[in-house]
Amino acid sequence: MAEKKRAGYIKSENVIWFVVASLLIGFVTGVAFGIYKSGTIADPHESEPSADMDIERQQAIDMLKAQTEKNPRDITAWIDLGHQYFDANLPDEAIAAYETALDIAPDDANVWTDLGVMYRRIGSPDKAVDAFDRAIAIDPTHEISRFNKGIVLFHDLKDEKNALAAWESLLALNPNAKSPGGQTVRELVDHIKQKHEDSK
Repeated sequence: MAEKKRAGYIKSENVIWFVVASLLIGFVTGVAFGIYKSGTIADPHESEPSADMDIERQQAIDMLKAQTEKNPRDITAWIDLGHQYFDANLPDEAIAAYETALDIAPDDANVWTDLGVMYRRIGSPDKAVDAFDRAIAIDPTHEISRFNKGIVLFHDLKDEKNALAAWESLLALNPNAKSPGGQTVRELVDHIKQKHEDSK
């Protein structure tokens, strides 16, 4: 799936997979959906950022805020500002930036997906699922939104049936879909189904 290319800071889909897949830790036993750091992908919420990183991020935020004040219709600046807040673990600010971007251009599945992750982080799982559904409606081939929808349904809303349906729909698109740790979504689905069989 091709991702829209934007100038400036771009949050890759891999980062979204990485952050949201971390929700798997602690509730899927028997399937090693681990989270691994690498030189290119890291969960910014696992450890405190360095002082230099804080300064750099604040400078980037200040620059992007200035851009949006100068040109309130600058869609790229709003999206990039949302990404900066996302990585700074400032979900309320990220939500405001993403919502503004979507008011300008509502047909960006990636932004809807990022927004859903932020809604989940502030404890609004229903809004998160709605955002993922919007992403899927815009781009029916959007894999990450389906994966994330399953996570929120399963973990936060305790809706196992629809979580499995979301993941099965992902597997219909990509039978080899994997978590950031390298394990397949098929392993997750099969594990949950096996637990049901074992409990009968």
